[in-house]
Amino acid sequence: MFKKVLIANRGEIAVRIIRACKELCISTVAVYSDIDKEALHTQLADEAVCIGSYMAKDSYLNIKNILSACVLTGADAIHPGFGFLSENAKFAKMCRECNIKFIGPDYESIELMGNKSKAREVMKNADVPVVPGFEGTIENEEHALNIAKNIGYPVMIKASAGGGGKGIRIARDDEEFKKGYNTAKSEALACFGDDTLYIEKFIEKPKHIEFQVLADEHGNVIHLGERECSMQRKNQKVLEEAPSSALSNKLRKEMGEVSKRAAKACNYKNAGTVEFLLDKDNNYYFMEMNTRIQVEHPITEMVTGVDLLKEQLLIASGEELSYKQEDIKIKGHAIECRINAEDPKNDFRPCPGIINELYMPGGLGVRLDSAIYCGYKIPHCYDSMLAKLICYGNDRNEAIIRMKRALSEFGVGGVKTNIEFQYSILETEEFLKGDYDTAFLGEKMVNKYA
Repeated sequence: MFKKVLIANRGEIAVRIIRACKELCISTVAVYSDIDKEALHTQLADEAVCIGSYMAKDSYLNIKNILSACVLTGADAIHPGFGFLSENAKFAKMCRECNIKFIGPDYESIELMGNKSKAREVMKNADVPVVPGFEGTIENEEHALNIAKNIGYPVMIKASAGGGGKGIRIARDDEEFKKGYNTAKSEALACFGDDTLYIEKFIEKPKHIEFQVLADEHGNVIHLGERECSMQRKNQKVLEEAPSSALSNKLRKEMGEVSKRAAKACNYKNAGTVEFLLDKDNNYYFMEMNTRIQVEHPITEMVTGVDLLKEQLLIASGEELSYKQEDIKIKGHAIECRINAEDPKNDFRPCPGIINELYMPGGLGVRLDSAIYCGYKIPHCYDSMLAKLICYGNDRNEAIIRMKRALSEFGVGGVKTNIEFQYSILETEEFLKGDYDTAFLGEKMVNKYA
């Protein structure tokens, strides 16, 4: 097992990783930008090193500074968390070259799954269903337009190196396509340094279902069931639940086995997530594989009892999986609400500021993953998520009731939040029935709430 792990991240995920390390008796090193000097993760870690200024490119995306901090403190492994460098193949490769263990998959797998068009090809060869689309290289706008016409509108234009909802446009005719093509290309270059695009059929109003997988370095792969992630705004997840009420046991088992096949196809190791689109006829299509721990991992932990962060650490240290597939039992229901410092009545504009009052929910079946405290100054330069509120129930109805109770207890003073908006989602007929898709928030909730 590792003696010391450096956490190359900030916020609640850094705190979550530190906690897992402590329970395995591993020393921890936090890194921080100058604006994060008083952040909770720096206080909980055994050591803390400043790695640059508030701009992410100078700190949390600064590979040289992070590796230097690792060498300086004698850390023998790095956990990247999510976001920032977590899916950066170059970073994972440099860790290997510096003889520092990257807690995640090999850089080759990250590179392969990071290229969406190559990932599609690998999945097709592994008999994993993919969304119909173009398999080759797009030469120019005219070529792209012909591809779109051949596939048939509507189509989705996506950045090959993309993720997190960036570099995506939907086109329903030639005019929309031309505009979307150029916008997606520019956004892809700005966000990922790569303007390569691919085009696929747009599945109307699908459900977004993802399967959690774990794979060790000895060839063992398991899945831990699915998460329902269809509650989205502008391709960004807002609320997640596990399991999904849309899947029958037969379909769940089938998609789970396909997810394991997907992981094996790219020689995957550690924790990963295979994402699917599920249409109204229960046809499912591979969308992408996230080669890192997910924001919404706690709901899987709640319904399986598996500590995914500990498993990541054990796998990376060379241990075999602690569980076999038959050990994984889905019990009860869990819901996660992402609590953001934003104003839903003003187009969800981020609201940085100082938290001057804080009332955190608790009680049986309530979990709060956060890094905030009273007096904490929310930076303007990072993601607006303050906390993840997770509630567990013996069934879905109990989980919903418990989440409503927990949200009603949650008070954050000094900044605007989306707590009230999350509560309103739980009261909609569509959510209560489990009958919602990725278009639901945009069509039914956002405009009404504003």
